[in-house]
Amino acid sequence: MTTPRLLVGDIGGTNARFALADPKVRGFSRKKTLACEDFSTAELAIKSYLTSVQAPNPQAICFAVAGPVVDNAVRFTNNQWSIDAANLANDFGQINVALLNDFEAIAYAIPLIDEAASQDIGLPASTPLDTKRFTVGIVGPGTGLGYGGLALKDRTLVPIVGEGGHQGFAPESKVQMDILAALRERFDRVSDERLVSGPGLENIYWALCKIHNERQNELTAAEIFAASIDNRDSRAEEAVQLFFELLGQVAGNLALSIKATDGVYVAGGIAKRYPELLANSRFRVGFESKGRYRSLMEVIPTRLILHNDPGLLGASYVASKIYQGS
Repeated sequence: MTTPRLLVGDIGGTNARFALADPKVRGFSRKKTLACEDFSTAELAIKSYLTSVQAPNPQAICFAVAGPVVDNAVRFTNNQWSIDAANLANDFGQINVALLNDFEAIAYAIPLIDEAASQDIGLPASTPLDTKRFTVGIVGPGTGLGYGGLALKDRTLVPIVGEGGHQGFAPESKVQMDILAALRERFDRVSDERLVSGPGLENIYWALCKIHNERQNELTAAEIFAASIDNRDSRAEEAVQLFFELLGQVAGNLALSIKATDGVYVAGGIAKRYPELLANSRFRVGFESKGRYRSLMEVIPTRLILHNDPGLLGASYVASKIYQGS
């Protein structure tokens, strides 16, 4: 049995997930999750992983990283690590090394995610992506708000990567305008990420309590979701409904921005953790409410990614490409 020789990773501020990929086989194997705080450098974590799975030195490396990649290097904001692709290549004998923004890696994974690892959000039902040409969007609320897309043109996959989550929030209803006014007391500028993220749900809940002159409990996003599910807090229920409606608005804006008429995918742990709440929410209402473009929005499918590691899946695809020199 041939041992996979490609190293892939999905590295955030708290955890680093590593796996091995085989250029002849789609996907990855032997995944392990390491706590970043247990290692003073990324290189030590990599060596620990390779030793633990008894793997030889890799022939190519591709990491998805939660942060901006500048000159093929990244410095993490939530831990002490930094990674420079050139230095990493030297450590393993001048191999090819690629660093991808985490949403760039998720974008590459979209064509590789099978039907069972994703599900439609409302109507219309999605259809398989065209094998010659398509454009899709990806939005993902988590600690922040990820935003991107993927296009297939002339048989080449082109990721669309940006920081759209930091666009200014544009309210579309009276309650949203009131929330914006409340949040301006907390922030100099209110971006989409201030509402459509884990901390964003907490901001929505805080703002609703303030608007209604209620006691402003400092609840975490998980506590707000739990209170909503258990019907213990009507304000939490309202916050969750608004959260998913706003997620739909953001997803719709993305579809219009990059003309993602082949679909918009929702990634990230929050939506995947609460698929029933998402399915029964006003997500599609927010997505389709685009005035004169409603008829276009009504035919664009939206889909929730259920795959546990789309970042590793996308990194494995890119690792195979750079190993093969393409």
